[in-house]
Amino acid sequence: MRLIWLALLLSSCHDGIPEASATEPVTAKAHAIDGDTVAIDYRLFGADAFEKRQLCRRNDGCWPCGKAAQDFTSRLLKRHEVTIRIVGTASYGRPVATIDIAGEDLGEALIENGLAVPTPSFLKADPRRTSLYEAAYQRAIASHVGAHAGYFLNPADWRHGRRLACEGSVELMVGSVD
Repeated sequence: MRLIWLALLLSSCHDGIPEASATEPVTAKAHAIDGDTVAIDYRLFGADAFEKRQLCRRNDGCWPCGKAAQDFTSRLLKRHEVTIRIVGTASYGRPVATIDIAGEDLGEALIENGLAVPTPSFLKADPRRTSLYEAAYQRAIASHVGAHAGYFLNPADWRHGRRLACEGSVELMVGSVD
């Protein structure tokens, strides 16, 4: 999950720019967007969203569920302020964090919209979040939203090379259409 921290050029001629405050440092790989904007990637804690190029299947064929997850997150990030809390060590080379957008838990929102699955093995230390994410997952299944409108591969399986038949390889499906 890519979130951008803006490295602002602080000067006396700009009113309204927040003053820097002492916080815990973040050590992570970063890349330059431009000369004064740096991006750091975070791995979302407890939720595994469909990968950007991942497809899911409905009765009428495959659809880009991974792109839908990316677009959903992007829309939320553009509209609201973000609170990032680092909760774990690096996963896939990225710090692990919870992300709240305008007070809403991003992981829970993705799961409830059928664009991610909960990862119980990572949530063991957070029973409250486990409960929230599982309830969101059950609501998504019951509502047949997002990937729950058809069949999908868990994102972890997709990252390991498995593909739906409509993607041109062996199918290992999760979910079902009633």
